Amino acid sequence: MIQSLVNWSGWEHKGVRIIALILAAAFYWLSISIPMDLMLQTLFSAAIFSCAMYLRRYTGTLISLIMVMFSISATSRYVFWRIAYTINTDSTTDLIFALMLVGAEIYAWIVLLLGYLQTAWPLKRKPVILPEDTSTWPTVDLFIPSYNEDLAVVKPTVLAALGIDWPRDKLNIVILDDGRRPEFAAFAKEVGVQCFTRPDNNHAKAGNINAALKRTTGEFVAIFDCDHMPTRSFLQYTMGWFLVDPKLAMIQTPHHFLSPDPFERNLNTFRNVPNEGELFYGLIQDGNDLWNATFFCGSCAVLRRKPLEEIGGIAVETVTEDAHTALKMQRRGYNTAYLSIPQAAGLATESLSAHVGQRIRWARGMAQIFRLDNPLLGKGLSFGQRLCYSNAMLHFFYGFPRMVFLLAPLSYLFFEVHIINATALSIAAYSLPHLLHANITNSRIQGAHRHSFWAEVYEATLAWYIFRPTLVALFNPKLGKFNVTAKGGLVEKEHFDWVISKPYLVMLGLNILGLFVGVGRALWWNTYELDTVLLNILWTIYNLVILGATLAVATETKQVRRSHRVRATLDAILRLPTGHSLVCKTEDFSMGGMSFHVPADFKIAQETEILVSLFSSTGESYFPAKVVFIKPGMVSVQFLPLDLAQQRELVACTIGRADVWLSWSDERDVDHPLNGFREIAMHSVRGFARFGAGLWQRVQENRGLWKRQH
Repeated sequence: MIQSLVNWSGWEHKGVRIIALILAAAFYWLSISIPMDLMLQTLFSAAIFSCAMYLRRYTGTLISLIMVMFSISATSRYVFWRIAYTINTDSTTDLIFALMLVGAEIYAWIVLLLGYLQTAWPLKRKPVILPEDTSTWPTVDLFIPSYNEDLAVVKPTVLAALGIDWPRDKLNIVILDDGRRPEFAAFAKEVGVQCFTRPDNNHAKAGNINAALKRTTGEFVAIFDCDHMPTRSFLQYTMGWFLVDPKLAMIQTPHHFLSPDPFERNLNTFRNVPNEGELFYGLIQDGNDLWNATFFCGSCAVLRRKPLEEIGGIAVETVTEDAHTALKMQRRGYNTAYLSIPQAAGLATESLSAHVGQRIRWARGMAQIFRLDNPLLGKGLSFGQRLCYSNAMLHFFYGFPRMVFLLAPLSYLFFEVHIINATALSIAAYSLPHLLHANITNSRIQGAHRHSFWAEVYEATLAWYIFRPTLVALFNPKLGKFNVTAKGGLVEKEHFDWVISKPYLVMLGLNILGLFVGVGRALWWNTYELDTVLLNILWTIYNLVILGATLAVATETKQVRRSHRVRATLDAILRLPTGHSLVCKTEDFSMGGMSFHVPADFKIAQETEILVSLFSSTGESYFPAKVVFIKPGMVSVQFLPLDLAQQRELVACTIGRADVWLSWSDERDVDHPLNGFREIAMHSVRGFARFGAGLWQRVQENRGLWKRQH
């Protein structure tokens, strides 16, 4: 019955949709505003939640939308109750702390509403097939901007670009070297691409691209960060949409990362838990596409030259030049699009400090756009576009609200301030439905791209660092400069980052102190309101779990690989010195070596030199290698020095394959909210243990230093 209703064709009728919206709006208003006593509120919430738990077993977007409606209603009822009934105006101190918390909750409510708007109905656009006649395909300039990255980082990107399936006379590959390094020019000449420099570095990456636009003439411009290596099918996947939509100005593809970011590396969750950016590239951008509000993300994208030149090139007014560029083109009536198919892969930030620096730039830039070119104001945008852009910018203002949530219970535990003027049972009756519905609904919609409770860890880790630049940019959007995100670096040894973790340690110390004070209040000082004490203690314990996970992230694990290993199954042949050959499959690959699955009884000596055969669209390629490791069922090899032609062939056989990234997350477990919290709790325990070990090591080092000095 339920599934039949979901699949009913009548939902496509405009009149049916209008009636459904009117009924939903009426239910929404009634559900948030009708006063109820505690018992009735509990029964009402239990009935709605039971209905949501029953419906979540069924598939379909309609069920997701019903669950969204339940979640919005529960959250709105909580916010309405908080504003109308729980703010104590008799005490100035209570009022100040209460307004801070209510402000943070209203912010979270707005972001939740806009988040549902963006993610509840992703467009899931498919590629458009190009005409068979390649003479009709347009010309493309492919830009690879670089500033201070090593040639070893840039080289694979250039070699991958050379392997793109596109008529060679219609593809112009250009390295944009803002570092003006002779070795880059020499490399470009050797492989047959162009290398542009300019006399200054004005406007950083945006200025670099704009300078190149004046020196090229292609109908379209493809842009790749210097560590983002395209697959051979990139242009064939993306260019078809430009031919069917003359108003399409930009098409974006995901930023896919073949190396772990600091969260994934330090918590050992790489490819098991979705990374921080996957929600945006896996779902939000796809949801934006429904509203014609896809953002340009600076790389892995193609732009039509004409509209780009109409707006004066890449935007230079803010440090998030990419999103601002898309906003400018859409104000002129142009369309943007998103293909949620990984067609390039790059390197994630290697350290937490670099990761924080990158997010600071994003936050500052979004705040600058919010001030200088607010999407809610001005002409040219649809209602949906305004909301999608606004949510993207509001997201980066989470710093202050997140810190409020992490410190709010301390106002009672330290100062006996009642920031919620209600009994603990009333708070539970209104807040639990809001929290439970938000968790199960987001788990259903976002679960493939963000596990439950992980957003709290990401935000707690970055909150203090995000708060400051967004606040400054609101008052003075001209302050701040573009900072380049370092890629390809190493972490020589495991260590606890005492500098980056200072905000976490302060909040952690306050919460631990608050927990001890709370125990005192429960046992001796506030026994007359034990329920309130226990509620704040539980809240503090939850905050400690989240902050413990941030300590685990701040413990930098060792990372000494310059060439990252990618787990992938590829066909291969090992050609042995004896003349025999062994057909096998790869376990992983990198630009420096490979591992292979072999029969358990296969034997070969270490240091034996062999030839490895791999396959690409152009046929079989051979790579000299030596055996560096062997165990039953597995052989690992290191490639011997490869000439430039062999390096290009290796890229074509591995990271340049059209299908190499498509099954990246196939083995990952689906999200379950309780499992998500268990994951966070386990990492929190490890975080406290790592912090303890780091503290002991620091004490020992200081003791040794004191002894040497005395």
